[in-house]
Amino acid sequence: MIREIMRDTAFLAQKAEPAIPADLPMAQDLLETLAAHKDGCVGMAANMIGVNKRIIAFDNEGSYMVMFNPEIVKRAEPYEAEEGCLSLTGTRKTKRWKSIKVQYQNESFQTRFKTFTGWTAQIIQHEIDHCKGIVI
Repeated sequence: MIREIMRDTAFLAQKAEPAIPADLPMAQDLLETLAAHKDGCVGMAANMIGVNKRIIAFDNEGSYMVMFNPEIVKRAEPYEAEEGCLSLTGTRKTKRWKSIKVQYQNESFQTRFKTFTGWTAQIIQHEIDHCKGIVI
């Protein structure tokens, strides 16, 4: 189901709760909402659709990927970026890392590790910030 985009900064500033297997339907809503906004959005965290859970979805080089309970465990090469957000107007400067290693759970809640670089790494960092209640 395509959900409405959350714009309440007080809600977005809350730290998300860990995702559990019962939250799988929320991931589908997140993917459908992301796909509906694909012209202006490359990633989304569950709190952006009003669900305070640690779930993110993003464009991973042409196909969508979902992560449950993502955590950055390694980072390298900091740089300054300017980003926009579907939940906010305008753009803001922020610090990002060119390379990140992420620990996350897949749709079967199996723990996985994957390294991302460049644009995909930047998207993931933005969405993990959402999970932490950090709004750029």
